[in-house]
Amino acid sequence: MIDLVLLSFIAFVLVLGLRRPYLWVLLYIYIDILAPQRIGYSLIVSLPVSLIAFAAAFGGWLLLDRKEGARFSLRQFLMLALLLYCWWTTGFADFPEDAATKWDWVWKAMLFAMFLPLTLTTRLRIEAALLTMLLSMAIIIIGGGIKVVFGGGGYENRMLIVNDNFGIYETSVLACLAIAIIPAILWFMRHGSIFPPDWRVKLFGYGFIFACTLIPVGTEARTGLVCFAVLLLLMFRHVKKKALFVGLGAIAMVAAIPFLPASFTERMSTINEFDQDQSASTRVAVWSWTLDYVEDHPWGGGFDAYRGNKFEYRMRVEDSVDGTTTVTYEDVTDEARAYHSAIFEVLGEQGWAGLLLWALLQGTGLWQMARIHSRWKKRTGEGEQWQAPLAAALGQAQIIYLVGALFTGIAYTPPMLMLLAFQIGLANYLRRCEGERKAAVLGAAIPVREPALTASAA
Repeated sequence: MIDLVLLSFIAFVLVLGLRRPYLWVLLYIYIDILAPQRIGYSLIVSLPVSLIAFAAAFGGWLLLDRKEGARFSLRQFLMLALLLYCWWTTGFADFPEDAATKWDWVWKAMLFAMFLPLTLTTRLRIEAALLTMLLSMAIIIIGGGIKVVFGGGGYENRMLIVNDNFGIYETSVLACLAIAIIPAILWFMRHGSIFPPDWRVKLFGYGFIFACTLIPVGTEARTGLVCFAVLLLLMFRHVKKKALFVGLGAIAMVAAIPFLPASFTERMSTINEFDQDQSASTRVAVWSWTLDYVEDHPWGGGFDAYRGNKFEYRMRVEDSVDGTTTVTYEDVTDEARAYHSAIFEVLGEQGWAGLLLWALLQGTGLWQMARIHSRWKKRTGEGEQWQAPLAAALGQAQIIYLVGALFTGIAYTPPMLMLLAFQIGLANYLRRCEGERKAAVLGAAIPVREPALTASAA
């Protein structure tokens, strides 16, 4: 039954796209985020729905779209360079089969992120694509939030609609992304035009945000707590009544503590005790191994090069008996441990050159959004109040993502690559709008000369 519903919806959008081809772009975003082929059980699992949607999206743009305002920007060239570099390192990967498996989804995510800005040529298209991504994630996040409210969740427990640990359904990844999208949700609650902000939009928005904050609680992912702290700092920077914000935040935190499960508070307490936590100790050891690895492999070892690691480290162990605490150190041997950091993920897999390209792609995005916010924040004309807040929301989402990426291997996760595409699309659209505005002003400023009367005409 689930397969039939999902396939019927996909088929319905494909048919609608015959009149509005841009709907096929939105369909691919929905499929790439939600992964309905992992939700179903039989028929949809065997069909290449993702490939069908991408072929429709690209074909519809190529053959039917007007392409007015489409341009290939510098940041898209950076994406292309990083994509080609990843392809090159995959050719000499330490573990060819595992590298090929990761390459199979990375190239699709990066290719779509390069293609998406070419379609974002109007405000409506930018909003529609971003809203589709948020609502697709809402299906996962709100469902998970409901389970948390009714006592579900827990570290490494399955509380999502897919019993899988892949992509966005991995707990630490989802905890980071759930917090990162909150600024975009707030933007739609204030400036959205597809669903004009009213009490219904705001009610859903606050409910969605509440569900987002429940995901770190339900997954007990420490990354989510760190990301939430960053979100509060970013919000504090922009609020006008800072004292009230701090007071309400403190009251909310104190009031929430009794309702948090004991397992959550116990796990969060290990943030300051990394030397006593095997997971944290392993991450530090893997990062140290990666730095040693790139000394001998400066170009990286291809995707999943971490599978070659093997190391020993000492972990501090405390034991309390009859009020007396004893401290001992255990030697732990581990191998084939993942990077647990996007920085070290790129460094180990693509080397220093790949890390430079990835950092440039991220850094230019932050600079671009800050520049747009600075140029548009003081404009008060009609239709000029949404640009600066959207640039700020996309920049804040990227900052939260980058902080979470320090502790999670999400260098190529599709939602964040889409975020970069939204940034590029917004920058291209506003650049074209400003160009048209300057041309109009210049045209109005140039006086029109009357044709001179000739002797015959006189």
